[in-house]
Amino acid sequence: MIIGIDGNEANVKNRVGANQYAFELLLALYDLPESQEHQFIIYLRSNPLPDMPKRREGWEYKVFGPKYFWTQLALPFSLFFGKHLDIFFTPGHYRPRWSPIPTVVSIMDLGYLRYPEQFTKRDWLQLSRWTGHSIKNANHILAISESTKKDIVKSYGVPDKKITVTYPGYDRKNFQFPISNFQLKQVKEKYKIDGDYILFLGTLKPSKNVEGLIQAFRLLGSLASRNNKPKSPMTQEPNDLSLVIAGKRGWLYDSIFSLVKELGLEEKVIFTDFVADEDVPSLLSGAKVFVLPSFWEGFGIPAVEAMAVGTPVVASNVGSLPEVVGNADILVDPNMPEDIAKGIEKALKNHKKLSKKGLVRVKMFDWQKTAHQTLGVLEKVVNPDV
Repeated sequence: MIIGIDGNEANVKNRVGANQYAFELLLALYDLPESQEHQFIIYLRSNPLPDMPKRREGWEYKVFGPKYFWTQLALPFSLFFGKHLDIFFTPGHYRPRWSPIPTVVSIMDLGYLRYPEQFTKRDWLQLSRWTGHSIKNANHILAISESTKKDIVKSYGVPDKKITVTYPGYDRKNFQFPISNFQLKQVKEKYKIDGDYILFLGTLKPSKNVEGLIQAFRLLGSLASRNNKPKSPMTQEPNDLSLVIAGKRGWLYDSIFSLVKELGLEEKVIFTDFVADEDVPSLLSGAKVFVLPSFWEGFGIPAVEAMAVGTPVVASNVGSLPEVVGNADILVDPNMPEDIAKGIEKALKNHKKLSKKGLVRVKMFDWQKTAHQTLGVLEKVVNPDV
């Protein structure tokens, strides 16, 4: 087959979420043995970054503009009048506006339908209009979790057979257990972290519920005394722990910084901004607990990465997160800061047990498997009778 792929989600410098998914999937497709039988053309609005897969026989880049309205105009024009393709794949929500060939699209989540107030008006309009268009017009849909698949069926009335769940993976080469003490020390020094810490890693935006985590962190110190429990190294109070909030600023994030100031936690909460990819394994490994208290997640790759380096995870009991972490970690109500605090306290006490469970659970997530399933869907759409 000649397979066209929209590579723009992957071709960005600071990758998070959908960018990370698209980039890792491209790398896995590039290395997949059975992909050598096909020709891939990666469509871009700007030149490929140095870490994108290198050009080779069967793998080329097509760069063209104009950059504005690229998906709506430039890409459809190229599909209609450029080189013939057998299928076009978009590893993100935005399928080409028009296409003369079959298309497959990946959908991360439909959080914008559940929580419209957590998005700027512009972003909400773009997500709702273009995702709906993509879902209704794609020949097949890849969902990154069963949770997302159920939402697509329920919200858009798409037949179950038109959707395939392909779980994301994680970078097995870099996320290994254990991480060396030297690497841990370097990362802590780089991000000015002193002592033990609880970690959040993700884009600062309302859906991540960072404010709920900050409130939970403030409550941690009172839990032991409230329950008449003696202090121990595994029931640390805020004086013993820092809260590290790692990730770039997304949108509607000002209230996060205001809350830290309002609660007088400026000296205990550390904001790192975007964390370089090479630092993420050590930052996750050094945390006593990784917390992902999101109101909704399509998958939650950082939770998988945390399990891979042996760090206990406290995650929301909604969306895809229960599906991802299984019984390996602690689930909490994201709407209740006290429940989040209790979950963190429980994780601190059961660190070793949770670490072992996570290391077993994480084996099921593999980018090569994701790539194999994705290629299988593309082949099936082109040759349904094979």
